[in-house]
Amino acid sequence: MRQRVRMSRSDSRPPRALPPRSPSRAAPSATLSPAAGVRHGLARIISKRGYCSRTQAEVLVRAGRVSLNGRIVRDPETPARLQADRIAVDGADIAAAAPVWIMLNKPRGYVTTAQDERGRDTVYALLADAGLPWLAPIGRLDKASEGLLLFCNDSTAAARLIAPESHVDKTYHVQIDCVPHAALLQRLRDGISDEGEPLTARSVALLRSGEKNAWLEIVLDEGRNRHIRRLLAAHGIGVLRLVRVAIGQLALGELAKGKWRQLAAAEISALNSTPA
Repeated sequence: MRQRVRMSRSDSRPPRALPPRSPSRAAPSATLSPAAGVRHGLARIISKRGYCSRTQAEVLVRAGRVSLNGRIVRDPETPARLQADRIAVDGADIAAAAPVWIMLNKPRGYVTTAQDERGRDTVYALLADAGLPWLAPIGRLDKASEGLLLFCNDSTAAARLIAPESHVDKTYHVQIDCVPHAALLQRLRDGISDEGEPLTARSVALLRSGEKNAWLEIVLDEGRNRHIRRLLAAHGIGVLRLVRVAIGQLALGELAKGKWRQLAAAEISALNSTPA
């Protein structure tokens, strides 16, 4: 008979994060890059080269600080090529940055954006003075959520990972304010429709429970705005903590809260080779 683990409401420690898993198959390349001849708006290309965010690039272009193949342009949508065109900011050429991928263990209380109009702390405060090129977050975690957040400067690969048709698993450990019975767990697996959006989970499992709360492991293969919180709220369940512990085969592991590390080539290959 399995021993029941008792946990008081004050026990807010999440279950141990999933250990790193070996890639099931490797891709021949560690990243996906657009063809050199594909044209996009100039501001987008500057962002792709890792110089700054697209919004910041638009400001630079409109200010006349950017030249394209030796000519000053002021329209951020001017067509340009990632690899083939010469782009300079204030007279200094900017080359395409080498692919960089990092993972961050996001603490609660930070918003996933470069700048916040309400003056809240953003995840970029945790990357300050790191000497990294401009990196964009792959997906988001809301202010109250924690755990694994990816950043990279390969927008093509990032778009593939978050595209609904990719069905990349995201694994969460969620502390809730009740002890669910088997029927409730099944209803969570069945999903709901909320404001015309289907909210489903690939799997829902009970990790451990106490007298008044419990930890669930919830796996999503798509992610809508506040997906898990809305799904649980529809059944009258409150969320005490929500921690993302894995994306695909990449696990948060022992990375300390608020810290980041670069991904190894094998980890990038495993993400890019995740079946769609």
